[in-house]
Amino acid sequence: MNSRAEAGRGGKNVRSDCLVAIELLDSGGITIDLRSKVETLYGRSIRAMVEEMLAFYTITDARIVVEDSGALPYVLAARIEAAIRRLRPEETREFLLPTRPGIALSTARDRLRRSRLYLPGNDPKLAINAGIHEADAIILDLEDSVAPAEKDAARLLVRNTLREVDFMGAERMLRVNQGAPGMEDLRMLIPQGPNLVLIPKVEEAAQVRDVHALIEELRQRHGIAHDIHLMPIIESARGALFAYDIATAAPSVVALAIGLEDYTADIGAERTLEGRESFWMRGAVLNAARAAGVQAIDTVFSDVNDMDGLYASVREAASLGFDGKGCIHPRQIAVVHRGFAPTEADMEKAKRIVLAFDDATRRGLGVVALGSKMIDPPVVKRALRTIDLAVRSGVLSQTWKEEVQA
Repeated sequence: MNSRAEAGRGGKNVRSDCLVAIELLDSGGITIDLRSKVETLYGRSIRAMVEEMLAFYTITDARIVVEDSGALPYVLAARIEAAIRRLRPEETREFLLPTRPGIALSTARDRLRRSRLYLPGNDPKLAINAGIHEADAIILDLEDSVAPAEKDAARLLVRNTLREVDFMGAERMLRVNQGAPGMEDLRMLIPQGPNLVLIPKVEEAAQVRDVHALIEELRQRHGIAHDIHLMPIIESARGALFAYDIATAAPSVVALAIGLEDYTADIGAERTLEGRESFWMRGAVLNAARAAGVQAIDTVFSDVNDMDGLYASVREAASLGFDGKGCIHPRQIAVVHRGFAPTEADMEKAKRIVLAFDDATRRGLGVVALGSKMIDPPVVKRALRTIDLAVRSGVLSQTWKEEVQA
């Protein structure tokens, strides 16, 4: 057994985090060495939490150093627990702070998922105020953004984040790891009631079924009433070939997402801004999603400084039929929302078609005419979808018909 372990991050440029080091001793009781710029204000409460957690884990003799850089209590608790678990790998007890009321809300299968903001699971400063950016979803990421040696600490921090941070109505998503580590992620995090789990690098339906089965087992065991949705991410040639099987693998699947960095590497191509190398794959996944009746979510746009390029990419995705796009920086969110919203011209055309459809319905006509042109049912369906998206996106009033007819 190790006698010393640490967790968290310290240093001049660290914010909203802390570095905790614990050394187990044979005697001498508990010694706390707190290094914090806010010790005058919060030193007593920090020390009290350290003492409470050491007592919870029955540690009676130890020296603990806390280098605090503005960590909130839930972050401090996660770092202390991570250090203790590194000292005691067999430890299974969880030190859980009270859950903030009202943050574990249910979300609809078909809710807007235009934007989903990725946050590294092991960086608390990015999660604390993430809700103010008004993304449709916040993804707490445990996979690619977390170094292998830090995945245990990230899991604890994400657990506490789900219990404490209010994302202001954004859908609470998790991207878990692949395989067995991902199942461990789920065992700890599903009891905290996330709304959706992204499954990375899915290549066959069995992966989705296994995740669905474990989540349902955990939901029943922990009394979670709301549904927990799934979003498999297609990131390989094999995944694209089996996209429909993946989309229909479990009733909890609500969307398919695309990851192009891994896909282009898999097929041996360079990823380009034009995207010719991934056009077939995007079409395959989009059609699989539509055939399965779930949403299709496009990949991220990696240049966070190119807003014009991002807007063009979003408009292209929308024109192809995608419902959303990943975001890796908050400044991308507003551009993504604008890009997926119907344009003024789209809305005016859709309004005329819908009003003509309503008029034909009232008059008992079997066909819809707009001037001298007959409007086919698929065109009406597309217009109704445009109006619905415009209303849900907040660019068209719900009472637009009354306003037109006034």
